[in-house]
Amino acid sequence: MRASRFSVVAIAVGAVAVLAGCAAGAGADAGDDGGEVTAPVTLQVAAVTSPMTDVVEAAAEAIEDGYEIELVEVADYITANTILNDGDVYANFSQHEPYMQSFNEGNNGSLVAVQPVYNFVIAFYSKSLTDIADLPAGATIAIPDDPSNTGRALKLLAAEGIVTLDPAVDPYDATVDDIVENPKQVEFLQVPISSLNAAYEEADLVFQWPSHIAALGLNPQDDGLLTELDETFALNLVVGGDDASSEATAALTRAFTSDAVREVIESNETIEVAF
Repeated sequence: MRASRFSVVAIAVGAVAVLAGCAAGAGADAGDDGGEVTAPVTLQVAAVTSPMTDVVEAAAEAIEDGYEIELVEVADYITANTILNDGDVYANFSQHEPYMQSFNEGNNGSLVAVQPVYNFVIAFYSKSLTDIADLPAGATIAIPDDPSNTGRALKLLAAEGIVTLDPAVDPYDATVDDIVENPKQVEFLQVPISSLNAAYEEADLVFQWPSHIAALGLNPQDDGLLTELDETFALNLVVGGDDASSEATAALTRAFTSDAVREVIESNETIEVAF
């Protein structure tokens, strides 16, 4: 295999620029003998932060002849899905399948998860507590505001007995309205995942992904008060529905399940290989 180039394109929140060229395209250049040489097909892949961006870069080094991967670094998960759904990039690597399904339902999307790549430990953290048993009455708990991660957070709290969910509701789909018992009368603050680090400064308990909490010098193994590893939430390579069975997607999938990607995942103690 040859080393493929990659580049980073920064996209600000709420101001997505039109990307140069197509999400995937090929051209022809003149060879030394005057004949045409087919240029590699460039596959733009959006990702939000490390280690997601690290995985994309590793896949870029492993992609087979005939293709190149271009990393498009974006500021948030909604942007990553919006530009993919609009056809401005070929794929993204920033989410688990339940989050993707929520996006599809709310945005008439047609995104498809084609390959789980890594799984990660999720956790609740606290600036003031060292033991979940000391959670005070009336505590404020910050959780994500998107449906899939809301359910995941409430399911974890219910497993600890902090709240009880309506047994008639699938815990993965639970909302705060499905809480039937709340013995400590905790209050919930629901914000986007990207805002949960800020909530850590004020709330008594905060749910957060390891890729974001790392900015505060924390990790689930050492600092998580409640932790969970659920393969339902493995991070997936995602493409548009029309591209799910394409040759380019097959090549992309092989790159994202390569030894180079495996090495990146195994070097990070907060994530584990899912392929």
